[in-house]
Order: sequence, then C-alpha cells, then structure tokens
Amino acid sequence: MKVNINAVHFKADHKLEAFITNKIEKLTSRYTDVIGSEVLLKLENGDDPENKIAEIKLLIKGNDLFASKQSKSFEESTDAAVDALKKQLEKYKSKFIK
Repeated sequence: MKVNINAVHFKADHKLEAFITNKIEKLTSRYTDVIGSEVLLKLENGDDPENKIAEIKLLIKGNDLFASKQSKSFEESTDAAVDALKKQLEKYKSKFIK
C-alpha cells in the first residue's frame, strides 16, 4: 500500500514521515481493500499554538474516507485523524462487508 505524504511550505523530516507511515499501515492492516492513502501536513497561520493540521484520505475501492485534525504537534494531529479513520472504517466495514 502506498502512503503519499505532502508537507505544505515546509519539509517533513524522516522521523515524522516514518511515524505517519507506521500509524497508517497499522490502521490498514485490519482492512484489505485499502488501495493507498494521501496525507497532507500544513501549518495554519496565527498565534494559536495548536496550528498543526494533518489531513488523511484513505483510498478504498468504491469510496474514500477522510479525516482532518488540528493540534499542537503533527504527531498528535495524526493520532487523532487515525482514530477518526478507525471509527469510519469500522462503520464502513459493518455497512458494506457482511
């Protein structure tokens, strides 16, 4: 499965990319129809310390699942987005896979 990570206006280090890839691969190991994923990391302008946004799109046969979370670090944002996608995957699996 391909994990495509894009960072807007900054360069993500290898440690962050490895963390994100690991989280997504754990998530998709439960479900075999995931084709790939696209991750967008961006910084929101402003004085708020919680300005790091992680948007994750899971590409699934027939549908795509999407989650976007914002917090004070990209790791926290990724964790929250992956948790949201877990819930969406469970709902999707119960709906379409019987």
